[in-house]
Order: sequence, then structure tokens, then C-alpha cells
Amino acid sequence: MARPIARWGVTLGLGALWWWAVLRLALAPAAGTLEAAVAAGGWGLSLLPVHCVPKARAVGAVDPRRWAEAWRRGRPTRASPRRRSDAGSAPS
Repeated sequence: MARPIARWGVTLGLGALWWWAVLRLALAPAAGTLEAAVAAGGWGLSLLPVHCVPKARAVGAVDPRRWAEAWRRGRPTRASPRRRSDAGSAPS
């Protein structure tokens, strides 16, 4: 029970700090680098994907050992062939 309450407290505290920085940047003429760093950092954190799962549990994930084995053998990867820029553009 204490963990969710502590998590909410930390979340609300960091949110309040972020809003303070954003409002200070917008309204105070003497806002500086600290406020800008806090605001940019909070905005950057919002861009992180929250739906990520560990690679071992991801659907369709390739086992890392498979990649390491292919790298050691020097086996070419199955990449799609490059299309030529003139392929199919000229009438035959």
C-alpha cells in the first residue's frame, strides 16, 4: 500500500516541478537555464514509449543468439534488393 502512495507522491512532485519550470519560462523575464532544462527534460520523457516490453517477451522478437551467430559466420542478411531508379519507368 505504501508503494503506490509513494509513487503517486513522486509523480505529483515531479509534475509540479515541471509545471513550475514551464510557467516560469513563460511568465518570468528572468527565467534561466535551469527552468529550460527541467521543462525540456520533462517534455523529452513524455516522448518515451510506455508500451515497451522486454525483448524476450515481445511478439516476433528474434533471439539475440541468432544475430550473434549470423554475425560470426558472416552470413549476408536477407535485405530486400535495391530497386533501380529506371525500373519500370520506360515503356517497352
